[in-house]
Amino acid sequence: MKFRQKNLAFSISLALLTGALGGTATTANAAEQTADNPAPAPAASAPEDASIAVITITAQNRSQQMQEVPISLQVITNDQITKLAANNLSDLNGYIPGLVVNGSQPTQPGYSIRGIGTGDFGIGTDSPVGIYVDGVYTGKTGGALMNFNDVERVEVLKGPQGTLFGRNSAAGAISVVTKGPSNEFENDANIRFGQYGERNVDAMLNVPLSDTVALRFTFVDNKSRGWLNDSATGESMNDTGDWGTRATLRWNAPGHTKVIFSWEHESLNQDARPDIGLVPLALQTPAPPFPANPNTYLNPITAPAYNNSDGNLEKRLFNGATLRVEYPFEWGTFDSTTAYRHFNSSNIESNTGSNLVGSYLTTGNLENNTTWQQEFKLSGKNDTVDWLTGVSMFSESAQQTSQVNLNTDTLNNVFNNLYSFPVYGLLNDAAVALGIPVKLFGNSWQENMFNSETSKSYAIYGDAIWHVAPKLNLTTGVRFSYDSKNFSWYNPPRVAPGVDTALATLNQVNFFPNLVQAGAITQAQANQVIGAMTQNIEYGNALSLNAPYSMSNSWTDVSPRVVLDYKLSPDVMVYGSVTKGYQSGGFNAQLVAGAYQPEIVWNYEAGLKSYFPEQHLLINSSLFLYKFSNLQSLSLVPSGSPIPQYQVTSSNQSAVGVDTDVRWQPTHNLRMFAVAEYIDQDYGNYTAADGTNLNNQPTGTPLWTIAGGADYTQRNIWDGSINYSLQHAYTGPVRCNADAVAQGACLSTPTFTLGGSTQRTDGRIGWDAGNHKWGVAVYVNNLFNNRYVTGIDNTALTVLGTPAANISAPRIVGMQLHVSL
Repeated sequence: MKFRQKNLAFSISLALLTGALGGTATTANAAEQTADNPAPAPAASAPEDASIAVITITAQNRSQQMQEVPISLQVITNDQITKLAANNLSDLNGYIPGLVVNGSQPTQPGYSIRGIGTGDFGIGTDSPVGIYVDGVYTGKTGGALMNFNDVERVEVLKGPQGTLFGRNSAAGAISVVTKGPSNEFENDANIRFGQYGERNVDAMLNVPLSDTVALRFTFVDNKSRGWLNDSATGESMNDTGDWGTRATLRWNAPGHTKVIFSWEHESLNQDARPDIGLVPLALQTPAPPFPANPNTYLNPITAPAYNNSDGNLEKRLFNGATLRVEYPFEWGTFDSTTAYRHFNSSNIESNTGSNLVGSYLTTGNLENNTTWQQEFKLSGKNDTVDWLTGVSMFSESAQQTSQVNLNTDTLNNVFNNLYSFPVYGLLNDAAVALGIPVKLFGNSWQENMFNSETSKSYAIYGDAIWHVAPKLNLTTGVRFSYDSKNFSWYNPPRVAPGVDTALATLNQVNFFPNLVQAGAITQAQANQVIGAMTQNIEYGNALSLNAPYSMSNSWTDVSPRVVLDYKLSPDVMVYGSVTKGYQSGGFNAQLVAGAYQPEIVWNYEAGLKSYFPEQHLLINSSLFLYKFSNLQSLSLVPSGSPIPQYQVTSSNQSAVGVDTDVRWQPTHNLRMFAVAEYIDQDYGNYTAADGTNLNNQPTGTPLWTIAGGADYTQRNIWDGSINYSLQHAYTGPVRCNADAVAQGACLSTPTFTLGGSTQRTDGRIGWDAGNHKWGVAVYVNNLFNNRYVTGIDNTALTVLGTPAANISAPRIVGMQLHVSL
């Protein structure tokens, strides 16, 4: 007892010390888990009063107890997903400190862990946050954010995980583990109804086909009419529509061999993310004021919303298949994973938040992506070492179209704002004066950048946990990687049939020669006008104008991992680690011939994992420091064309921080938690693309992210139990730098502030029958209706003076029903 009290005091002191240095973090979320003979990575069940410490995970490609893994991580269970009414990973924001998922555009999501992420959706880049579903890498971000479907748990691992997971886990990894077929007949259905037409249905059927074969089929459908309407038409501007299914067949073959085949399908069809205009429409007639004046900006949370996008649609069709074979033998286990993934997606959205014809600007992203993956793994253990080794192969073929849509009214305003030369207005005045019937306004204009990419990746890896002494382990690991990419750009001439017709009409009457002859304009001016009508204004690089321009490159890397952990007692462990992370180089999708070098990160970490069974108290904490080279980020930059572009920029960054996780179960029915992360992240020597000096300035990542909550169960109520759940999350203000306003991350106006701290509170009260056959619950997301401006789209700011904003969702109240026959 005295030794345990000493360890408890030591743990609390260390947690307080690291907190004073700056931090807090996330290790493994505590909640009950069960395992009914599941598939790839079962979560072990545990006595209820011990489950905050006894959770089986596969963070190191092995089944281990969470508290035995010397990695800073957090586990989110299916129970927590249900209580948060979460549809996908982005709905967990705030409750996993250090993890940020931007899911406002499901086909173009953004992930970051400990402040590291790109946000880029170009096919020439990879994300430093690896997303894995049942061990399969999801590839490009276009297919990385899908709705939860029969999920067992989500493991969020912080810091480089490339040794075991792969090259694209330099910042960390998110491992989604689904439930697998069992030997029992099961069926389950959950229905959720909420405000704004929210409806979520998920169903599961598990059927044992024989003593050795079982089939599990799941279905999920999520829809809503949205909480934002067009102020002019009354139509919804942000409805959601997404459904998916999965079928998993498990065969327990002779010789204890296990074969699992799964197929999954998803279909997304919904409104694109709406932009809300900041400039009042009354000030935009006949054209928006230029440059824009922030003192006149509306508050986007209360401002009217408009849409002038013809498409305004986000779609995705996804299919995947996976074959796993597990064969145990006398001294180890052989595993094979073969996976195929394919998706088509499109996202067409307005960038001005206006419905005026002279402010029409929409951008589109269309993708086609196919990947094949193969991994072979050998693993085993004895009294001396727990080891694994493997080889992996990854092949990808991708095509992408970046699209800009305007009209001649918008172009007229652009030329007037930038060059004081309203081309179409001047032409129209001259044509009217000469009596020439020609349509110069209201004509469409489209430009496209076509990209194509093929890539191949090969790796050999190994990892060994050496049992140096009864209380001391040394983990050594290494990954050898080879990556190659072929990339092309092609930007053909603009598509503008109406402009071509107008120009042909003018040429038929010798419009330009007559003006030159009359001395109204010079020949140079005539050529300038004709050029403005015929030449690309956004994608005009001569290298790829008439034919695709191609480049290729390859990279190799060796990434080691060394971890030392020591048991102070059976329930208290301290550890230290040094890990290298790597992400391959690539190409900038919108910048012709734009290439960048691989990302390299060195991460240093010291941590504590402790559990005190008599107090039912878990305290985990880790102190980390990393240095990143060539970190790829998405920035809005001047591109040499009138409209700025989002392009990939590279910088060196470093950070120091602390993660802390405290879980306490004071009684059988009450659980409480507090998790937090502190991080101080800064640039090294870095100058932004527009020349802004950002040397040693903060990158923008908030210093603090803190979350906490309580869960209480009242038993023997109406032959069942009532559960009360309440949790709160706080994210500190953005640490603004000299480029933050231009990037739409920080801004202060008379009507709103962008970049301040944010808070959310979620609650749920649910009754569940004693036999768990059915239940009913009421939930609320964003209990106090806290609304925030989440970002500003400055794409049109410097050419039209029409910035637009995105905002967070209002409070949503709903009901959940659960039935299991």
